[in-house]
Amino acid sequence: MIMTGGGPGIMEAANRGAHDVGAQSIGLNITLSKEQAPNPYVTPELCFRFHYFAMRKLHLLMRARALVAFPGGFGTMDELFEVLSLAQTRKIAPVPVVLVGESYWRGAFDPDFLVDEGVIDPEDRDLFWFSESAEEAWQGILRWYETAGRPLLPIGDDASRGRPIGQEVES
Repeated sequence: MIMTGGGPGIMEAANRGAHDVGAQSIGLNITLSKEQAPNPYVTPELCFRFHYFAMRKLHLLMRARALVAFPGGFGTMDELFEVLSLAQTRKIAPVPVVLVGESYWRGAFDPDFLVDEGVIDPEDRDLFWFSESAEEAWQGILRWYETAGRPLLPIGDDASRGRPIGQEVES
């Protein structure tokens, strides 16, 4: 299941990808001063509208199995740094964090500078990685779960082992 903020742009693209293959998708939309409507590809009964960013982030993070962040503005940064801060301080179990578009993210923030300044530890740079493609991000998420010894999806589900549900497995 795909879950996005339910808005336009990359969120709409993710919801549309699910829609185009007949899968349901969740949209956690936010009420903004600039009119924003949920994108048309969110499954209607799974479209939720929030007034407060904090509540939206809580619901997003409670259900997230990974965070894939694309170039964005303050809202994207807010959600990214919230997840990194909670994982860094062990307030949540870590989840894979993928930053798509290394040149953008290296320009937007410099974790090496933060290490040099002593405000984060060197190992905090391991809380995320960069990716340039959907396939690279997906394979990284699968490796992260394999390394962590945790299933991506509930045990017994083929997709937790990187296979589409129902796909035959050669013996």
